[in-house]
Amino acid sequence: MSGPQFDASAKAWKASNLASTTQQLMADVFKPKISANRLIARLAISVLSVVAVSNTASAEKIENPVAVFSGLDKITGRIISFDVYIGETVQFGALQVTPRVCHTRPQTESPLTTGFVQVDEITLNNEVRRIFSGWMYAASPGLHAVEHPVYDIWLTNCKLASTVPPPEDYDGPPIKGVVAEGEDPLAGPDDGVDSGPGIPRKKPFQG
Repeated sequence: MSGPQFDASAKAWKASNLASTTQQLMADVFKPKISANRLIARLAISVLSVVAVSNTASAEKIENPVAVFSGLDKITGRIISFDVYIGETVQFGALQVTPRVCHTRPQTESPLTTGFVQVDEITLNNEVRRIFSGWMYAASPGLHAVEHPVYDIWLTNCKLASTVPPPEDYDGPPIKGVVAEGEDPLAGPDDGVDSGPGIPRKKPFQG
């Protein structure tokens, strides 16, 4: 649960909890033997509980337009870093990678970079087979990375802009930046090695 649904649930919980606590406190007030310390303790617990839920509900998450991945070719040992826009599909070797969301937190909060990613494999029969659909965590790449006999892919970062131009039909989160002049429009650094899967390619995968 996230976004508006989580906020609504949190608000409903706070209202319910406050109402319940108020009723209990009013009942305790009319009990002659109840102690003042007990009333104060109950009130303090209620306030702390509401504050904790409020902080969780209001925790900001930044929706980024670009997910950054690393891909490993196990045969050559070559690792390539490449950018992919949200909703865009890029092919790395025999794998097609499509990030659906990529979240980070503000610098004032504990770092947490996550992305929901779908990965398909192009089989030897030229069939598309879904091999991964789930959350990736940049802080724990080995926990939710895509492991393939030849290629591995894992999320490394999310960002608000890229030197890679977005696809023409891009409709994801706002891009905060422009492509620098003279930059290679394809993702991935040039390390001078020609072997391996090569630079990731965008759809349509021709040539």
